[in-house]
Amino acid sequence: MLENYFPVLLFICVGLAVGVAPLVLGRLVAPNRPDSAKLSPYECGFEAFGDARMKFDVRYYLVAILFILFDLEIAFLFPWAVVLKEIGTFGFVSMLIFLAILVIGFVYEWMKGALEWE
Repeated sequence: MLENYFPVLLFICVGLAVGVAPLVLGRLVAPNRPDSAKLSPYECGFEAFGDARMKFDVRYYLVAILFILFDLEIAFLFPWAVVLKEIGTFGFVSMLIFLAILVIGFVYEWMKGALEWE
């Protein structure tokens, strides 16, 4: 009975070896010569300024998330368009419902002012 689990155990051992061996090898082989430039805080090529916990505007990330959302919508539309004749009316109505939900979300974001850029 236990011999049936040998391939699973082997797979886990090989996976751990592949994950841990490069870390151990890097720690053993890599040179350790820290200097002041390596140990100093680095922020975009110039000295760090301000507090790390300062507030920042999240509008950029919101627009990025919206872009990903509508990019995924297009990724779903291509396969749907290819097989539209095979899936018939049910597939067409399903995609219309999917698009309606996305449009409602887009209109909600628009009305909330998430797309306003100052």
